[in-house]
Amino acid sequence: MAKSKTKTKELKSKSSKSKNYVFAVGRRKTAVARVRLFSGKGQMIVNGMPAEEYFPSEVAKIALLKPFTVTDTVGNYYASVKVESGGRSAQLGAVIHGLARALDKENKELYHSSLKKAGLLTRDPRAKERRKPGQMGKARKKKQSPKR
Repeated sequence: MAKSKTKTKELKSKSSKSKNYVFAVGRRKTAVARVRLFSGKGQMIVNGMPAEEYFPSEVAKIALLKPFTVTDTVGNYYASVKVESGGRSAQLGAVIHGLARALDKENKELYHSSLKKAGLLTRDPRAKERRKPGQMGKARKKKQSPKR
């Protein structure tokens, strides 16, 4: 009983802090990324790990910086991200989408046009097609018909 009371007190004290970040949600396939964008210098954290550890490939490191390079704000902002569902590739897409949306919220006049031109604000609608009944297990695979 005592533990639950202390947890609620901790939660209340955390929520009462002043909000000094911009919040945005990014999505890709089934992945959802909740992004908190802070101004200043810092390290990007994804699910409690540095972004370089969570997305170790070189392509991912370049892709994560794309919203910042497009808006010429590399080093001016850092982010804390919680991402869930989907695979790593979809999660990376969701994080990029969330970062772009957060930058857009931060300063619409400066960043919106360049982010829009780069295609970072558009949610990618492609997702896995559902399986239909009466077929061979895949979404579009049909049963083979006899020749004669």
